[in-house]
Amino acid sequence: MTPTNEKEMSMREALHLALDQALTADDRVFLLGEDIADPGASGPTAGLSTKHGRDRVLDTPISEAAIMGAAIGAAIDGLLPVAEIMIMDFIGIAADQLINNAAKLRFMTAGRTTAPITVRTQVYSGLATGATHSQSLEAWFMHIPGLKVIVPSTPRDGKGLLTSAIFDDDPCLFVETIRLQAQKGLVPTDPGFSIPLGVADVKRAGSDVTLISYGRSVQEALAAAAALESDGVSAEVIDLRTLVPLDVDTIVASVRRTGRAVVVYDAVQFAGPGAEIVAILQSECFDRLAAPIGRVAAPFVPTPAAPNLEALIYPSAARIVAAVQKTFDRAQARG
Repeated sequence: MTPTNEKEMSMREALHLALDQALTADDRVFLLGEDIADPGASGPTAGLSTKHGRDRVLDTPISEAAIMGAAIGAAIDGLLPVAEIMIMDFIGIAADQLINNAAKLRFMTAGRTTAPITVRTQVYSGLATGATHSQSLEAWFMHIPGLKVIVPSTPRDGKGLLTSAIFDDDPCLFVETIRLQAQKGLVPTDPGFSIPLGVADVKRAGSDVTLISYGRSVQEALAAAAALESDGVSAEVIDLRTLVPLDVDTIVASVRRTGRAVVVYDAVQFAGPGAEIVAILQSECFDRLAAPIGRVAAPFVPTPAAPNLEALIYPSAARIVAAVQKTFDRAQARG
């Protein structure tokens, strides 16, 4: 649907609007999670229990396993649950049900039963919350057939992708970044507005190098592209938006055209999402690559709690610029 009305709002407001409109549009939609109902609610769910009732916006006990189990059972019964796991680090407690029940349900029933659940969770990176409250664990779930993984970077994408996730037949893990909650942008207010899953977005066109990113790191990639422009380097910035399904066609077409690529993400670099992306590009673009593909991500260490140390581990525009420069240097060295 082509949007007809737009309004500037924050990511938090955009996600709130998506949830509000979904609850209004379909009686099968309901929300469940810890502290998501008023008066304790904050973030995207604030005010929704007052408007739609506590039978559709359910506060749960502090049990991630109970939240996930209830969501899966409700989905099997024909409802469209949106479950919130407050912090992504806690999702391991519910991982068995998400991985072995929700993600396998369509396969195990030969397509007769699906698990149309949306699991919203937040990453607290960049807020000095320490090693067990700040992890970007999306790579875990990319490895699970049957599960979709979504990480928006803008308010517009947040609303459109969350709407698609809620009404998708398969379980979707929707990863929000707390540091983006206050970010503002134009968002279509039409109830029918959605963004298809598996379609990347070219946030900035370029011809010399492709920067591939998602979530918070997209902003750093855009800042790096602006800095590179002053040095005469034209950088294309691709926002993946969904990691599963992955828009392979868009990234391959871009890298075959630019001949260089740097993959940027907040998760730990080792065995992170970038490893799969680099492997795909190496296979599909080998004959067009002018230099090895670069990665800019977190080092293989627990997240420090000290703000000055934490700031050093996440991708920055300066680190991305340095990685791009390295691809040019290595291309020159090859002759």
